[in-house]
Amino acid sequence: MRWGPWRRRLAVALLALAGQAHADGLPESPEEYLARMDLDFDGRISLAEFRDYMSRGFRSRDLDGNGLLESDELPVPGSAPLRLADHLQRLRETFQRLDRDGDGWLDAAELAAPRR
Repeated sequence: MRWGPWRRRLAVALLALAGQAHADGLPESPEEYLARMDLDFDGRISLAEFRDYMSRGFRSRDLDGNGLLESDELPVPGSAPLRLADHLQRLRETFQRLDRDGDGWLDAAELAAPRR
């Protein structure tokens, strides 16, 4: 299955947030995107895997390691500080929205589904 333009834009946003926009480019399919997050190679994404992958950007910006993005660590200068705990809570909420069948795991189809 190939991704349409809006799904590619979503992938770009998610990869940028995760700090994973590498020279190898964007994933070409939901399955490839899933594989990048699937740390235990079981073909599905747990909340822990999702949060780990999606928090890489935060952790790389948190230069002093205090769990707070502020001043020059912020991706948008002048924006409000962002706590890691708040970031992780937003990721939990996003995961729950993506987990359409409510089984506690994300699969490729759920990653590719239109946002609700």
